[in-house]
Amino acid sequence: MEDSFKHQALRKKLIAHLKKSGIKDFKVLQAMEKIPRHFFFNSAFLQFAYDDKAFQIGEGQTISQPYTVARQTELLEVRKGDKILEIGTGSGYQAAVLSAMGAEVYSVERNKKLHERAKVMLEKLKCDVKCFYGDGYKGLPEFAPYDRAIVTAAAPYVPESLLHQLKARGILVIPVGNESVQAMKQIRKIGNDEYDIKDFGNFSFVPLLNEIN
Repeated sequence: MEDSFKHQALRKKLIAHLKKSGIKDFKVLQAMEKIPRHFFFNSAFLQFAYDDKAFQIGEGQTISQPYTVARQTELLEVRKGDKILEIGTGSGYQAAVLSAMGAEVYSVERNKKLHERAKVMLEKLKCDVKCFYGDGYKGLPEFAPYDRAIVTAAAPYVPESLLHQLKARGILVIPVGNESVQAMKQIRKIGNDEYDIKDFGNFSFVPLLNEIN
């Protein structure tokens, strides 16, 4: 697939829109301008790749709205070299953005088809992302601890396992709530079983499921 001048111009336009929408972290915007979002779309839907909207990617899942990707990434406070756990690989786009920011990403996906598809694309883009097929509620304790963790699906509660896998001063960004609306939470680990929790508005995600398929 080609990353044409037209696609690059559309990305610049999207980045300008994200700035106007309140995204301030230059590193986030720079990474999103670098990653060709249309690579993560079926070829029949390329014209929608740079709309600021979520889009179906099959298997009952979506690629998140660019604003949502930018806002979650901004709340992670990513630093170059951070080790990041991602729950919900999906299309692989969020992981690619984190990799473009210099992070080492460990990503878990419960759907086998999405896992395999994302892994191929991330390898093509030479992203520093290690993809795993499994139950996101469990995280990846064998590679813990992590500097940061991000959940890209609606969680009915905050999984204790993910909190335990964070380093001291680590951050978890997770949408928590029912199936229609969730509160975006930034949870900073400040001690053993001690956390600072802040809410950053309402969002809408597909549910975080624990059965693999």
